[in-house]
Amino acid sequence: MEIYRGKRLSVEKRVIRLPDGRTREKVIVNPGDAVAMLPVDGDFCLLIRQYRFAIGEYLYEAPAGTMEPGETPLETARRELIEETGHAGGSFIPRGTIFTTPGFTTERLHLFEVRDLAPSGDGQKDEDEIIEVVRIPRGEVAAMALDGRICDAKTICLVHRCLR
Repeated sequence: MEIYRGKRLSVEKRVIRLPDGRTREKVIVNPGDAVAMLPVDGDFCLLIRQYRFAIGEYLYEAPAGTMEPGETPLETARRELIEETGHAGGSFIPRGTIFTTPGFTTERLHLFEVRDLAPSGDGQKDEDEIIEVVRIPRGEVAAMALDGRICDAKTICLVHRCLR
């Protein structure tokens, strides 16, 4: 049974059957698939410092965004990179997928490492986004993921997959 449907998100309550045959009522959030990317520019990475209203804090994050209907992960990554950082990428290297919180959501993130960056004036941030683009040395980004200054899960995964 659908509980809520918004522009990009639906929430449903359903009875699921566990592998052992028992049934349970669960609430499942369906936000749609998304992308996240780590833009690497020589010895630096471009991250964003973004205000997240749900937690009332600014976080250091990799650029990311929800896939529009009919878009491929690569098309979304190209669009979101320009929108959030003002840079276009020349090469997008797939770094696999992750599930953000599979205990209650179907959200899957397609990860990319992005190289060959060039400034682009084509993008426009969403009106509710408060974003600052920051250029951080690669080694510092890895240290930030280890010491907790980066606490966003998708960004930590990208650091692990791209900067090893």
